[in-house]
Amino acid sequence: MSRINSPFRRHQQKVRAQLLNVSGLSTQKAAPANPDAGADTEYGRLLEELGTDLAALSNIQSVERKIEAKRSMIERYTPWVEGVLLAGEEGGAVQDEIVANMLVWHMDVQNWPMALQIGAYMLTHRLSLPERYKRTPATVIAEEIAETSLRDGSAVDHGTLIATQALTDPHDMPDEVRAKLMKAIGRKLVAEAEAFDPDAEGATAGGKPAILSAALDAFKRAAALDRKAGVVKNIETLERELKKLAPPD
Repeated sequence: MSRINSPFRRHQQKVRAQLLNVSGLSTQKAAPANPDAGADTEYGRLLEELGTDLAALSNIQSVERKIEAKRSMIERYTPWVEGVLLAGEEGGAVQDEIVANMLVWHMDVQNWPMALQIGAYMLTHRLSLPERYKRTPATVIAEEIAETSLRDGSAVDHGTLIATQALTDPHDMPDEVRAKLMKAIGRKLVAEAEAFDPDAEGATAGGKPAILSAALDAFKRAAALDRKAGVVKNIETLERELKKLAPPD
């Protein structure tokens, strides 16, 4: 089994992924791609390689080392994913284990733009994650991005959090998960308020009070969704600060 992704093979992957997904629409929308497609098909070869990579990852105990390994593996599947996404723009989609796994891998390596692009494709076409994840794609996207941001505020930018909210908001998920996302958005807004420069180009209209008010709304939404969200002190602190910043009567 070849592990080398030559330019020719990368092109083949992209074209065949696009053809498979477009043709799949004409038979049965979101029909599972045959996992036993055979070594003579690009999908079959990639599935074999994915199986090899997943086995290698299962032998790594360190989460940090797993993520580093995924960084070196992920490029092998990028042309296929790009072809699938192109087919999605034309309305074609079939259940694809490669794409489903790459959604999670791109979140693991914090490639948020590609993760959200794959996520939008999967949610639009109502596709599923591998059974081992035990959660819907919307739940995984919201929870993984929120938890990453809550662990490290610098790991996820504000735009990614807002895009995640917009992408997942129409989809059902546990209230606790949505609360985590709102808490992460609130924390990000508080950090932006602390760093607010009124003289900066493109400074937020309404200044620091407007940002803190938006943060307060996010925390209150988190509290409404989950009483155990851990945002009570955040709400109290912001309410006091906003009173101090309010103009005199």
